Amino acid sequence: AYYATPFAAGVLLAAAFAGLLPEALHEVEAEIALLVALVGVLGFFFLERFLRVFHHHHEHEGKKRASNALIITGDTLHNALDGVVIGAAFLISPTAGIVAAIAVAAHEIPQEIGDFGLLLKNGMQKSRVLLVNVISALATTVAAVLTFGLGSRESDLVAYLLALTAGFFIYIAASDIIPEIHEKPKVSGLDIRPWLLLGGAALILIISPIAH
Repeated sequence: AYYATPFAAGVLLAAAFAGLLPEALHEVEAEIALLVALVGVLGFFFLERFLRVFHHHHEHEGKKRASNALIITGDTLHNALDGVVIGAAFLISPTAGIVAAIAVAAHEIPQEIGDFGLLLKNGMQKSRVLLVNVISALATTVAAVLTFGLGSRESDLVAYLLALTAGFFIYIAASDIIPEIHEKPKVSGLDIRPWLLLGGAALILIISPIAH
């Protein structure tokens, strides 16, 4: 995950600016597409802030553990949104969908590991944690299929989904991943994370024309 997330950031940014937004601009006016992308950035900012409240409750005497139910609810909602992102990318091409799935996975795996550990720490049995995570992950598949099916029938909706997804990609790359790249590296020697960021972007710029 340490090296995968910078690569994912490059993939997400290039996919947003070289894939999703250009496709949306072909379908609707530029002002509308860019406004929807902005709504995506701001909307996911507030959504993530809302989800973090689930994970970080405070009382007068100090920090309180988030309940298991709230952790699972927040995780399932996040997984469903990931499914919308992946489904919208598949509306462009199978290649774009696969790239989006890989990028989302690279971003989400560290968080899933964290949630897994938190549920264990809160006393949930390991077998039950595994079951809950599998069921929660199914929300991604269901949301992706529904988004793809709906977008395939409603052509006008595709542009809005693509622009919204672009906003989501820009937000998670710029706010969640890039700040981590600026932090001091955990391993000694040459810090290759900035180059991995460029590599992820270059990959999308190379395969996007092929996908089209």
